[in-house]
Amino acid sequence: MLLRAYSAGVFPMAEARDSDKLSWFDPVLRGILPLDSFHLPRRLLRTVLSDSFTVTTDHDFAAVIAACAEPRPGAPDTWINPHIQALYTDLFGYGFAHSVECWRDGALMGGLYGVSLGAAFFGESMFSRATDASKVALVHLVARLRIGGWRLLDTQFVTSHLAQFGTTEIPRARYKRLLAAAIARQATWQTAPDSARLLAEFHALAASARDGRP
Repeated sequence: MLLRAYSAGVFPMAEARDSDKLSWFDPVLRGILPLDSFHLPRRLLRTVLSDSFTVTTDHDFAAVIAACAEPRPGAPDTWINPHIQALYTDLFGYGFAHSVECWRDGALMGGLYGVSLGAAFFGESMFSRATDASKVALVHLVARLRIGGWRLLDTQFVTSHLAQFGTTEIPRARYKRLLAAAIARQATWQTAPDSARLLAEFHALAASARDGRP
């Protein structure tokens, strides 16, 4: 049912952490992060290229979604309830969800998770326990999606955090046309892409930001 919903442009959220109900959303305006115009500031590029974090994918999905469900400053409650956690962990087990993790000295410091369907990736949530950890995870996600042939990165909504990377809103009708085209194609999740190709993608993203492309 979840996969059918995503293929139709609909996604669920719980009303609160302790709620046993899910609400379904199909926003009039949809947030997307164009993969060909991701904005990577030079300062963040230096962090990505440094040894600040060890980055993995699909290494500990359960820990990532659990961390995303934790209260945080300014957001004491969450839309990720135990039912959401169980559903998306099942999707991960079937290969339809993925995570990116940032580690420091063996501790999980940040990451994100999302759903994949065809060549569309639906970003669900991210968290950070150290400066720039979630940003580094996002940069790695975008680079891997570009390498793997993905066509759409759906952010659902636009937040101030995502807007700095080029996230934009598009009308629902246009989003669903992009979604249909993306899920009709195939893409390959990059668990361990070639390091030279990954480095080239980082620099390409930074060059796009310097050129001022939207």
